Amino acid sequence: MTPDQRINAFTALGHHLQNLNENTVDQLVMEAGQENPWFTQASIRKAIKGIVNYLDHKKLKQWLQDYNLQNSNPKTIALIMAGNIPLVGFHDLLCVLLSGHKALIKLSSKDSKLNRYLIERLIGIAPGFESHITIQTETLKGYDAVIATGSDNTARHFEYYFRNVPHLIRRNRTSCAILSGTETKNDFINLGYDVFDYFGLGCRNVSKLYIPVVYDFKPLLEAWKSFGPVIQHHKYANNYDYQKSILLVNQLPFLDTGFILLQESDKLVSPIAVLYYEQYSDDNSLKKALEASASKLQCVVGEKFPATIPFGKTQQPELWDYADGIDTMAFLSSIN
Repeated sequence: MTPDQRINAFTALGHHLQNLNENTVDQLVMEAGQENPWFTQASIRKAIKGIVNYLDHKKLKQWLQDYNLQNSNPKTIALIMAGNIPLVGFHDLLCVLLSGHKALIKLSSKDSKLNRYLIERLIGIAPGFESHITIQTETLKGYDAVIATGSDNTARHFEYYFRNVPHLIRRNRTSCAILSGTETKNDFINLGYDVFDYFGLGCRNVSKLYIPVVYDFKPLLEAWKSFGPVIQHHKYANNYDYQKSILLVNQLPFLDTGFILLQESDKLVSPIAVLYYEQYSDDNSLKKALEASASKLQCVVGEKFPATIPFGKTQQPELWDYADGIDTMAFLSSIN
């Protein structure tokens, strides 16, 4: 397949996803939800909408113009996908196939149904991809390079196991938000999406707030009331109840909205249903704190420097917003 044929195939997949009928969506939601109870209809619809946003012909051409896609010697790239949020590994698959390589995919047991559906549709649109996509259920063999995503513990295992081939290993990351005290209600609502989308399970979800020394939480918590229904999800509610009981038993101070617990902490990664916050005295101390945590942060959200992403945009990445800031296409181009 030529580069243009590959781009056109993904554009057609985007059109297909944009026009899914309700029966198909309902079936996907049911199957994916049985596989992973965190995958709700809202989460799956949001993930599909994000992929439709990716698969815009003009955006694809703009993104790929700086890369050489003429690949006369395709290699086999093993993809070990995560399953924390729906279709989180799709961007890696997109990169591998658009670069002309072959994908050897190890799907997460928590997110196989949705990925299989997209792969089947893609091959239906462009049968030339069939020889470039293999889903492996056993031990991975016969690969030339690896892209793997996992926890810090599994990442250490991956680093050792794949030490003899080119590899791109992604570790645990999270995101934070910087509040100045001048935010509007709309800012707070948008920040709520960064916190609550996908129940906070993604690396682009905000798990910590940096706030001024003198800060009134009331406007923020008032704006977040619309996110209250998150507590109706049984797994989220179980986590909320458990974390609240831990805080009470240990007599630790916290703010309780009835659906999320806010706790002061110098840590970055908060448990499900908990949001950490930390005070900063001035911009310099804030900058130092962020620099010290740079290797653990995916997104820094806010309206002023050193924030890099506006409120409400963490779960709307563009094609060129690479995980961990590592250019996946450049990595794939280097494999020959």
